[in-house]
Amino acid sequence: MDTVIVQLPDERRPPDGEPAGRPRLLKLGPGETARFGRGAPGSPVPVRLRDPGVSRCAGQITAAEDYWRLSNYSRTATYVVENLEGAGEHIKVAPGRLGAPVPFEFSRVLLPSHGADVGFKVFAPQHAYQDDDPGTGGEGGERTTTPFALDPTAKYFLVLLALCEPRLRNASTGAVPGVGDLLERLRPLDSCRGLTRSAVNYHIDYLASVKLRLLDGAAGWDEEGLPGGKREELVAFALRFDLVREEHLSMLPRRARPAGREH
Repeated sequence: MDTVIVQLPDERRPPDGEPAGRPRLLKLGPGETARFGRGAPGSPVPVRLRDPGVSRCAGQITAAEDYWRLSNYSRTATYVVENLEGAGEHIKVAPGRLGAPVPFEFSRVLLPSHGADVGFKVFAPQHAYQDDDPGTGGEGGERTTTPFALDPTAKYFLVLLALCEPRLRNASTGAVPGVGDLLERLRPLDSCRGLTRSAVNYHIDYLASVKLRLLDGAAGWDEEGLPGGKREELVAFALRFDLVREEHLSMLPRRARPAGREH
């Protein structure tokens, strides 16, 4: 089972006006490793970073059960791992540090460089969250955990909730919100003020291909490398298994009352 996914840096920039392609992913199971750096002739690295300020073999990541470890092979450079959902939360990995545990589900690894920021993203989608299971009642035994490890504090959960909102409020509603609708619905939240169309599409892709495992290979991708026509499948799947429920609707901004309805 894949427990860690590395989004490889895009080594080519599309011409102006052309959409970016589908991200390249490297999937790792527990105990598997991947080195990162510039690489060398005859000694390539799985995660290649094209900057002269980055060592040929700068470090290594190791997948664990529901997290990953980072080793810094540099003698002088400190690496930073940002929590992409954490509003500035980050950890530093000192030169020579081996096997530093990274607990974040969404991470960006940043390395010192001569040019723009150099780094790559790492996701640990198998994070486990305990279900409220009244059947255990504190009588011992293993707790029940959901096969779909969704974090209600993550932005992807808000995107899924906003997608499902119309049908949660009225089961007969047929329309599923588009990306523009989702932006308008979520941006009033402080945590979503900087949300963009590409970020919403990314969260939809992450939900479909990683968290809920609806996509298989390149099927369902449109010409922009984004999940096309998968919003309806996400909604149907999430509601079928009660992954979002009516009580979650309180997490969304309050809707403004239509004008002219005063009595």
